[in-house]
Amino acid sequence: MSETKTSEAKALSDRIDALEIRLSFQDETIETLNKTITAQWQQIDALTRQVAGLNERLQEAEANAPGATDEPPPHY
Repeated sequence: MSETKTSEAKALSDRIDALEIRLSFQDETIETLNKTITAQWQQIDALTRQVAGLNERLQEAEANAPGATDEPPPHY
């Protein structure tokens, strides 16, 4: 009976070791994904600000454009 308890304890210890290794890899993967997502949000934020700035510049350029945009060109 002592041998059975020893083999059960060994099996349980092996399972715990496997779970700890798996947990360690999962923690590393989660940290990597978190860093990736953070970098992507920073890039999205920068691009959003850039698009807003370009949109503002376009609206200013359209507002300051000479003449109406519906006028035919002078050669007509």
